[in-house]
Amino acid sequence: MWQANETISTRSHLSAAGFGAQGGLEQALLLRVLDEVDYGVLVIDGQGRLRHANHLARHEMISARLIMNHGNTLLGATTEFTVQIQQALEQALRGQRRLVSLRSASRELSLAFIPLSHPLETGEPSVLVLLSRQSACENLAVRMFARSQNLSPSEESVLMGLCRGLSIPDIAAEHGVVQSTVRSQIKALREKTGCPSIRLMMQRVNSLPPVVPALRIVSPMPHNAMEFAQP
Repeated sequence: MWQANETISTRSHLSAAGFGAQGGLEQALLLRVLDEVDYGVLVIDGQGRLRHANHLARHEMISARLIMNHGNTLLGATTEFTVQIQQALEQALRGQRRLVSLRSASRELSLAFIPLSHPLETGEPSVLVLLSRQSACENLAVRMFARSQNLSPSEESVLMGLCRGLSIPDIAAEHGVVQSTVRSQIKALREKTGCPSIRLMMQRVNSLPPVVPALRIVSPMPHNAMEFAQP
């Protein structure tokens, strides 16, 4: 499991990209930028070691629902998941992009393995791993969208219910109102957002920027000290 005293090194990758002290973006600031994106982000080196994980990726590994960190190595929660991860990582280190989908009874997670260097390039290869986006109802941009459209608290609650995939009867039961009230609120949602249908409104919501909720679980490790001890 992830330990507070474990750290992740990003110095070599950032320097290569020009983001070091002499670059246009300081390392600590770049790490904060990655933490504000509503996707888990991992960087793995040629030896299969975790070199960086942003906030959402750390949180996902800490939960150990589908993936975990063990000895600075990305593993699956089951042997089958670990095999899929290792195969995708090996292929990515050879320059091939791969997508892995992990599923349990209550959770689904997709991981895209993207080579950060060509196999023929000099230097150690590395792989970027992007985790699937959080659900729309957990995206802070949805709340920001509701405020920008001047939605009432009840209309915002209905919007969040639609984002969760609830039906009109489900939303009505959850809010303790009759279905006609929910239909009226959905009509108001369409009018305020300028969307002629619920489908188009959900498309608009799903296209919002991926912003991590401000009130998120914070890792105990210092933000600018995420480095594993060098071997």
